[in-house]
Amino acid sequence: MRQILPFNITAFSKVLSANGLAVEAVLRETLCGGWARGEAAKADSRQRLVAAMGHALFAGGKRFRPFLLKSCAELCARWSNAGETGGDPLLAGAAVECLHTYSLVHDDLPAMDDDDMRRGQPSVHKAFDEATAILAGDALMTLAFEILVQPGVHPDPAVRLEMIGLLSRAAGVSGMAGGQMLDLAAENLVLDFDGIKNLQQLKTGALIAASCEMGAVLAGGDSAERTCLSAYGAKLGLAFQIADDLLDVEAAAADIGKATAKDVGKGKATFVAHLGTDGARALLNETVGDCIDLLAPFGERAELLISAARFAAERDR
Repeated sequence: MRQILPFNITAFSKVLSANGLAVEAVLRETLCGGWARGEAAKADSRQRLVAAMGHALFAGGKRFRPFLLKSCAELCARWSNAGETGGDPLLAGAAVECLHTYSLVHDDLPAMDDDDMRRGQPSVHKAFDEATAILAGDALMTLAFEILVQPGVHPDPAVRLEMIGLLSRAAGVSGMAGGQMLDLAAENLVLDFDGIKNLQQLKTGALIAASCEMGAVLAGGDSAERTCLSAYGAKLGLAFQIADDLLDVEAAAADIGKATAKDVGKGKATFVAHLGTDGARALLNETVGDCIDLLAPFGERAELLISAARFAAERDR
């Protein structure tokens, strides 16, 4: 029988927040510090682009994906008794956050999901303009890979290359971009459960799964550990999306920092639309249980990742 450990969402949120602040410090140094020292610091129009990138990057957010990367790296290091991850999980996590933020900037555009608010403030295209938002997203995506090639991420270039490959696949047609295309097309289609699951696994789950596997790669995890953590990440991404679907119909816009009930209004393919709220919540609980089961080989060392799955399901924003 599956053992459900006690879970304190407040305590976990503090751990998540502390990691988020550490990642944000790296992001500020990478974006703002690098800009101030570089030749681009001259007073030209690129300052507006950097401001738009910062508007998106520093608007808050859970920094959940960088947290998963770091936690998986530390888990693999402890499991193998290596002690250290072998690289810098905060720097690698900053790259993941840049890519994630790019996807939010582009998703909010009028041609995509057309959202005016993100994390409680105007979306980038509303605070600046559409062209600047497109360029800010482009620049954030390329900044992610600029970060990952740095020796500071890991001294072994083969490790850095492997992480770049994982992040690239999670971003492209087999990941977020493909999922967004399916999402746009689904507004005019009726998808069955498998279709909705496939869409969301690409749009949301691919980057979460990649974040977990990148942590294992950073720490020198073996193929079994990588497979296990990638599968955990895929299930966690599913849980995260089901919870988002429930928040869209149950939460207030002021609480989650963006418009709610938009998915229903646009006929989006969601788990709630297909299963109803009770059915979606039952699937959410089952999926969290699957996450916990996948971590069983790591024993008690995986307690933090178990808490991450619980948090994804029980969060209120």
